[in-house]
Amino acid sequence: MKHPLRHLVATPGAHSLAWDDEVFPDKPLFLHAACPPDYDPAATPVLFVHHGVGRNGADYRDYWLPLAKEHGLLAIAIEFSEESFPEYLRYHFGNMRNDDGSPNPREQWTYGIVPRLFDAMRAEGVTRRNTYGQFGHSAGGQFVHRMLSFGYRDRVAAALCANAGTYAMPDLDVAWPFGLGETGLAPDHLIPLLNFPIAVLAGTEDTKTTGRFFPKGPRSLKQGPTRYHRAHTYIQLGHQAAAALGTHCAWTVTDVPGVGHQGHGMSIAAAPIAARLLRAAEA
Repeated sequence: MKHPLRHLVATPGAHSLAWDDEVFPDKPLFLHAACPPDYDPAATPVLFVHHGVGRNGADYRDYWLPLAKEHGLLAIAIEFSEESFPEYLRYHFGNMRNDDGSPNPREQWTYGIVPRLFDAMRAEGVTRRNTYGQFGHSAGGQFVHRMLSFGYRDRVAAALCANAGTYAMPDLDVAWPFGLGETGLAPDHLIPLLNFPIAVLAGTEDTKTTGRFFPKGPRSLKQGPTRYHRAHTYIQLGHQAAAALGTHCAWTVTDVPGVGHQGHGMSIAAAPIAARLLRAAEA
């Protein structure tokens, strides 16, 4: 049985439901919400949480249950199941291209799911906020920064990317998905992206390179030997690109001491930053 979105905030605590996006009606998403005790549709900030390759949205919701209560956030983990959105092309690479490299129209990019979900939440009275935040860990961090790279920034008041495996570097001479080349973007498109505040979180212990899902191809390794190093490369290249274009880069990187490739630990580090940014946006 499918529930209306109001089910996500029916009572404080954990809730889950299946939701159909209008562009992908036959590919259900699963929404896992952490609703704080003092939830108020007008006052409580909304944060969308993006899981890694494990597609374990309920686990990420559980990471955020105490954090949502502590910081007064409505955290909703959007689960892109492997059945509906298989492998990296359909999830964190945005369904921009098919297996053969052929492009999909922008209307079919999975990045558009997030603003459409926020619109649906507003339409059903789940929230009356004008902006929302995003936190992504691992593959979710890839999803978030790539989504922002292609202009899905309207109404995003907080964007936090943690422990991403690779990045779409702000370089039009490097082909997608390791850069922004061959995507139709021009130098002028980079300026608003670089001006947009992206907060990258890097676990200082996220340095293991033997995991099954660690990207270790030559184009990945060019970005750095570990996820930790790649986070710093992304920010460094962002500031270099901004200088070359005569603009400023609003991107930052924050080291999270003692934390490795752990969604729970990085969520704890992200929560106060997200809460501060979301409240400031509509103060």
